[in-house]
Amino acid sequence: MKKVSLTLSVAFLLLNAAYAQKFMTRDARISFLSETPLEKIEAINKSGSAVLDAESGRMEWKVLIKNFIFEKKLMQEHFNENYMESNKYPNAVFKGEIVNVKDINLSKDGSYNVLAKGKMTIHGVERDIEVPGKITVSGGKLNVVSDFKVACADYNISIPSVVRDNIAKEIAVHVEATLTPLTRG
Repeated sequence: MKKVSLTLSVAFLLLNAAYAQKFMTRDARISFLSETPLEKIEAINKSGSAVLDAESGRMEWKVLIKNFIFEKKLMQEHFNENYMESNKYPNAVFKGEIVNVKDINLSKDGSYNVLAKGKMTIHGVERDIEVPGKITVSGGKLNVVSDFKVACADYNISIPSVVRDNIAKEIAVHVEATLTPLTRG
């Protein structure tokens, strides 16, 4: 009986240790900017989700396309219906890993430059991508910031010739999130 109890105790501790090494958020802020001499288009989504395994550096980010909010409702409607076809392709997803995870200590306060490498899926198209970022560890939380560009053409997002000069060929993306330790609820 002692052997079974000891085995269960060790298994429980290992499970908790593995569990404690994951961080998550459901309120990542993802914004984008398309700026041309003719027009500036901005949108923000405050409900992105992410999970990060601190030990392996593996991560997954997901954002619901329809949750991007624009200043002008007509832009939002065109974005969802004409460009992103959000009924057909509801999410944008990044699955990858921090390539330099061994160089950072996510259990110690500090700031770390990171490079994430993986696959980004937007508009039904999956592409390899490298994304620079910064993780600031503070009080057990991970504050993540990243800026990168996405080319519409890379993800088969067609822009009608009538408005082609109004939309940048590369869209600037900004990600901000605070990930907290994943706990059992």
